[in-house]
Amino acid sequence: MKDTLQPGLTFSLSFDITGEKTVPSLYPESAEFQLMPQVFATGFLVGLLEWACIKAINPHIDWPREQTVGVAINVNHIAATPPGLTVTIKGKLEKVEGRKLTFSLEADDGVDKISEGFHERFVIDASKFNSKVQSKASCALAH
Repeated sequence: MKDTLQPGLTFSLSFDITGEKTVPSLYPESAEFQLMPQVFATGFLVGLLEWACIKAINPHIDWPREQTVGVAINVNHIAATPPGLTVTIKGKLEKVEGRKLTFSLEADDGVDKISEGFHERFVIDASKFNSKVQSKASCALAH
């Protein structure tokens, strides 16, 4: 982590919502999801919030040796967004506690505020993390 990774960092990310980011596309295997409205899926919203945070902090860590993983998310999804609108995420790095980063986030689709809340990420050493994941996968295969 670089010295520039400090609370107060603000950022934004905009993304055009397409049909591929709606509820029926979230889990195509789900018959239930296939019958749901064609609106921006909460699962994709969470991913977009994470992406905004990742893009904001990557210049302030030793990317790609250091990376971040999401460890907590507490957001609402209060308005539906149809395809064709652009969602803009605005965020702020609120706290840096060792390797734990806490962000406040808000999302807007140009018509309504669609989400707000908090997200935590943890700075990891990618090599060590990937090694632990591989070890877990090997252990799972052995059972």
